[in-house]
Amino acid sequence: MRKLVFLLLLVLPALAQNSETDKVWNQPVEPFRIVGNVYYVGAAEVTSFLVTTPKGHILLDAGMQATAPQIERNIERLGFRLRDVKILLSSHAHYDHAGGLAELQRATGARLYAGAGDVAQLARGGTDDPQFGDKYPFPPVQVDHALHDGERITLGGVTVVAHATPGHTRGCTTYSLHTAGHDVVFLGSPTVPGPYRIVGNPLYPDAVADYRKHFAVLKALPCDVMLGAHGSFFDLAGKRKTHKFIDPGEYKAFVARMEAAFEPKAQ
Repeated sequence: MRKLVFLLLLVLPALAQNSETDKVWNQPVEPFRIVGNVYYVGAAEVTSFLVTTPKGHILLDAGMQATAPQIERNIERLGFRLRDVKILLSSHAHYDHAGGLAELQRATGARLYAGAGDVAQLARGGTDDPQFGDKYPFPPVQVDHALHDGERITLGGVTVVAHATPGHTRGCTTYSLHTAGHDVVFLGSPTVPGPYRIVGNPLYPDAVADYRKHFAVLKALPCDVMLGAHGSFFDLAGKRKTHKFIDPGEYKAFVARMEAAFEPKAQ
């Protein structure tokens, strides 16, 4: 099943809202602690992570529009309060990750941080996408703070670092955090879906160069715990059972596979 889901990520576009695939991706998941102060609060395939601090919390990604109520319930089921979420982080401006941002921003009152290259697309609600056009809209959302490469987001003594990893979207961002003695990486998305036109695309002429920068950044990051925008990136379904999230070799192997899949499409 994991291989099938991952193949869909590479071969298909973001997939139409309300499709059977969306329903599978949005299946509820019992929230749980991953490592240190990092908790899983997302759905079966579209992810969301809560990073807790003594001064409030950071929430990374919002799934689809229909995922937001699940995320809200999951945060509260863990014993945390929605109003204590102070910062929302966006990995990239696609409906299956940004669709719930407007609702979560409303429910929490948190400030939204996103990669500078995605600010306009988030405000447009995903329309005029350089790869998908207007096919996959989501509720528009205003970014409070545009992130740049290497920027540090600190709250309650906890620091998350934003790494610009463009390509999948112009503002695609990977985040990293050190907690409980481990380096945690939250991948944006290094995939190149089948419908993408990354060579000679007048709407995104720098796509190939951006993907190459993306992979250079990923290869330079230390990582003990690999997480990401899709559960199939890091075998969420399997690790919910084994809880074996600490695996530095998994990250290196995944990045290498993604770069190998990208290169033929860049020619």
